[in-house]
Amino acid sequence: MKRIFLFILTNMAVLVVINITLRLLGVDRVLDQSGGINFNALLIMSAVIGFSGAIISLLMSKWSAKRMVGAQVITNPIDPTERWLLDTVNRQAQMAGIGMPEVAIYEAPDVNAFATGWNRNSALVAVSTGLLHSMSRDEAEAVLGHEISHVANGDMVTLALIQGVVNTFVIFFAKLFGILVDRILLKNDGRNGPGIGAFVAEIIAQLVLGVLASIIVMWFSRKREFRADAGGANLAGTNKMIAALEKLKLNHEQANLPEKIAAFGISGGKGISRLFMTHPPLDERIAALREGR
Repeated sequence: MKRIFLFILTNMAVLVVINITLRLLGVDRVLDQSGGINFNALLIMSAVIGFSGAIISLLMSKWSAKRMVGAQVITNPIDPTERWLLDTVNRQAQMAGIGMPEVAIYEAPDVNAFATGWNRNSALVAVSTGLLHSMSRDEAEAVLGHEISHVANGDMVTLALIQGVVNTFVIFFAKLFGILVDRILLKNDGRNGPGIGAFVAEIIAQLVLGVLASIIVMWFSRKREFRADAGGANLAGTNKMIAALEKLKLNHEQANLPEKIAAFGISGGKGISRLFMTHPPLDERIAALREGR
């Protein structure tokens, strides 16, 4: 859940920086110096920006995740819990056929864990102190298996590719909207490039379209969660994986933090809110494991 949130946040920041940089360099003016819109150039530039943002976010994912949550990587375990974490991740990584990830702990009361990294042999697996305090070792082992499965399945790379495609169309239509606002509402002939009004309209459109486009990313995330659950069951045992999800459900029901829980999509939602959830409802995930799906 944090994996998706941190990736999207980094991606949005990178896109804004790239957009501002290109505008300062005058690239926008090149698109319509003749007063007409060059759609081919606009689409190519949108793809370059879109995939650059996604790829840079992917390459930065470990670095940014550590700093955003304050994760402390375990290098020399200082207690039995840290030793157990390293040993469990090492064993599961060998079973999954991937390189040993970095293992980290971060301070947070919520029961959470995530895995990130630009490739399956250079990943990070991080768990919250809330998870370590609330879950048994069997349950935590299943959660670690779930995260290792995300790494082994290459979910971050696939996410980056999907995000790149989504970014491309968001940027293309946002820039087109900005140009049209500039020409039609602000009466700029475009010979000297789009004005500041076009830039403001473009940024607003990019934010709105980015929120709508995130529905696609969230849909992908929900689909991959079922596969990661199955992977966690394979690495740790189906009963342990079900027990871990049951514990997550119990913690969610007892915690009086609906807004925070909804933001990270721990249990899914109902109606339109479900479209923006990174994870399916826990009941559906548990049912899928029990039915062997």
